[in-house]
Parts: sequence; C-alpha cells; structure tokens
Amino acid sequence: MQPESDPKEALLAFFRRHASGVAVITLIDSAGNPYGFTATSVTSLGANPPLATFNVASGSSSWKALCDSSFVALHTLSEKDMLLAVKMSSPHELRFLDDDWFRGPHNLPIFEQASSVAIGKIREIHNVESNAVVIVDIEQGLVGESGGALLYHQREYRGLGTQLSNRNS
Repeated sequence: MQPESDPKEALLAFFRRHASGVAVITLIDSAGNPYGFTATSVTSLGANPPLATFNVASGSSSWKALCDSSFVALHTLSEKDMLLAVKMSSPHELRFLDDDWFRGPHNLPIFEQASSVAIGKIREIHNVESNAVVIVDIEQGLVGESGGALLYHQREYRGLGTQLSNRNS
C-alpha cells in the first residue's frame, strides 16, 4: 500500500475502490415539474421506524427542487437499468424526455423498470459544507422484478451478474 497524505485524494481513492449500489431519486418542484438524479449514497437508516437516507450536492441541478419538495421516490436499479442510471446523471433537461415514467403517489415521477421504489416523506435535510444528508420516512413501496445488482465502481456502472452465495445450505 502506498500512503496518500492529501485528505481529498485519500477520500477519492478510497471511494473509487468501494462499490456502491445505484439508485435514482425523483421528486417534483413546487410547479409539479419532474426532477431526479442518480445516487450511490442511498442506504437504510433503520426499520423501526422505516427510514432511509441519501446525500446530494447543494450545487446539483435538483437541489432547489429538493429543498422545496415534501416527498421523494427512491428507485433501486438492476443491471438491466444501466441506461437509466446514465440518463439520470446526464444534463437535467434530458432526464424526463422519454416516455418511460409515470406519475405515482404524491405526483412523483416513477420509472416502472426499476426493481423497486420506496416512496418517502422528507423528514430532515442536514446541510454539511456544499453537500447535504437527506433523511426520509418511508411511507410505501412498489416492488418490481429482481435482477442482478447495478453497482458503481471505479467511475463506471457495472452489473453484478451472477450472484455468489456464502450462505450455508
């Protein structure tokens, strides 16, 4: 191992080597326009009560809409959804051009191809420097087809493909 004394470079190198699940987060602004983005920071905060969390940069194209929103839809993606992950990380004006989504609970944009969707009410937004941690109360879910996981690793989206099990039979 090679030492890295620059904290920013150490953090970047660490997370480039850490595979993360890929999700899409959607919401609407105060005028009802759809917003959304790809996120690799979605995680469960706990099941009792059902809470989830994700991170977002305060300079992102969805930031103002997120601050004005009350609800979000968290979409899990499988490897067949790689193009959706790419689309939702492209410029904002290109994200909702296709006819691949519908209005769901709370008028939220829902991508039907997602493997699951959790509908949540924004509980808290904690600003930290130029980023924020968003805590969401999960209200309901939509469950689709399961598939091989989509991961983000080494600055690329990758399908997990065949799953290996370490469980005892």
